Amino acid sequence: MLARIRRLLNQFFSKSRTINNEPLNKVSLIVIILIDIFILINVFTGLDDISRWHLSPTQAYPCYSEWQNYRTQTSKNKDYEILRLALPYNINQPSFQQTYQQDETGHLGKVSTTCLQYADAKDKVKNAENQQTIRSIDEKQANIGRLEQRNRTIRAQYDSTLLEKIAGQPREQSINQVGAEKAKQTLEQNNRQISTLKNEISTLKDGLLSKPESTNLLTLLKDENKFSEVEKGYQQASFWYPSIQLGFQSLFLIPLILIAFSVHNFAQNRRYGLVALISWHLLVIFFIPLILKIFEFLQVGVLFQFLFDIISAIFGGLLFLISYVYILLIPLIGFGIIKFFQQVVFNAKLQAANRVQKSRCVKCAKKIRHQDSHCPHCGYYQYIECQNCHNLTYKHLPYCKHCGYFQDSTN
Repeated sequence: MLARIRRLLNQFFSKSRTINNEPLNKVSLIVIILIDIFILINVFTGLDDISRWHLSPTQAYPCYSEWQNYRTQTSKNKDYEILRLALPYNINQPSFQQTYQQDETGHLGKVSTTCLQYADAKDKVKNAENQQTIRSIDEKQANIGRLEQRNRTIRAQYDSTLLEKIAGQPREQSINQVGAEKAKQTLEQNNRQISTLKNEISTLKDGLLSKPESTNLLTLLKDENKFSEVEKGYQQASFWYPSIQLGFQSLFLIPLILIAFSVHNFAQNRRYGLVALISWHLLVIFFIPLILKIFEFLQVGVLFQFLFDIISAIFGGLLFLISYVYILLIPLIGFGIIKFFQQVVFNAKLQAANRVQKSRCVKCAKKIRHQDSHCPHCGYYQYIECQNCHNLTYKHLPYCKHCGYFQDSTN
C-alpha cells in the first residue's frame, strides 16, 4: 500500500513539473505556481458565489429567528420588546416586506408567505404615531436614568456632607452637590419624579400594545399553527441546504474538470507538452476544492444528519461515536480516490496499450520506429521476455504478442 502511494506521488509530481519528460526551469515553475494560485482563488470565489445562489434557510424564513426568540422569552415585557423591533428610529427606511423580498432578487427560491404576512403586520405597526410614542418612552426612560444617577451621587456624598456640617465648614467651600440638610428632600423629590415618569411610561406602553395593528401582530406571533409551519419549513430548509450547496458547487466544478481532463488527454496524445502541463495543473486545481467541499458536506450535510439520527436513536447521548464513524469512513474514501487515480489516471498498462498502438515509447510516449528496441528519446527498453515462449513482447501489456500467454503484472 505504501509503495503504491509513493509511486502515485512520484507520478503526480513528475507530471506537475515536467514537459515531455523534461524538467521545468525555475522561472517557468514559478510562473505556473502563480497561475495556479490565481486560478484557485477565482475558483473558490466562484464556488462561494454559486453556493449563495439558492436562498439560505435564514433568507427563506427571515422571521423565524425573531419568532423563536419571542416564544422562548419569559420576560413580562416581551410584547413591548417585539413591538420595539418593528419601530426603527428611521421610519423612512424600506418596509420589512420589501427587505424580505429583496433576497429573492438574483436568487433561486421563495421567501415564506407566512414570513411575508409577519413583515406586513410589522409594517402596519411602523407608523409615525407609534414612532412618536417610542421616542416619548425613550426620553422619559433617559430622564429616569439621570435622576437615578443623581440619587446615587447624593447617597455616595451624604457621609462627607454630614461631616462638613458637623465640622462647621461653610456650604460655599463644599465640594459636594447637595448639602446634608437638603439631601433627604432632594432624594424624595427625585423619587417622586421617577415614579411619575414610570407611570407615564406604563401608560404609553399600554396604549401602544392596545392599538389594533399591535394586537394583530401579537395575535400572529401567538398563533401555534403559523409558527409550526415556519419552524417545520426552516428545519427542512436547514436539512437540505448543504446538499443544495454541494449540488451547485459540483455543477460549477464538474464541467471545468471534464474540460481540463479532455484537453489533457488530447494534449498528451498529440504531444503538446506545455498544453498537457497546464491542463494537468488545471485538473488538479479543480479537484482540490471539489474534494474539500465533499469533506465539508460530510460534516454538515445529509449524511451527517443521517448518521446523527441513527446513533442518537441507538446509543442516545453517545454522539462522540460519529467521530469513530468518520475516522473509519474518511480513510476508505481516501483509499477509493487513490485507487481511482491509480487504475484510471496513472494506469501504466492503459497508457502502454495506447502508446503501442500509436508506435510510441511506452514510457515517454514519444514517436519511435516499429523496430526500435530502445527509445531514442529516453533510452527505455520497450520489451520483456515472455515467461512461456521466451520471445520478446511489449512491457506493461497483459498478454504475449507471440503465444498469448498472460504476463505477470509485476514485470
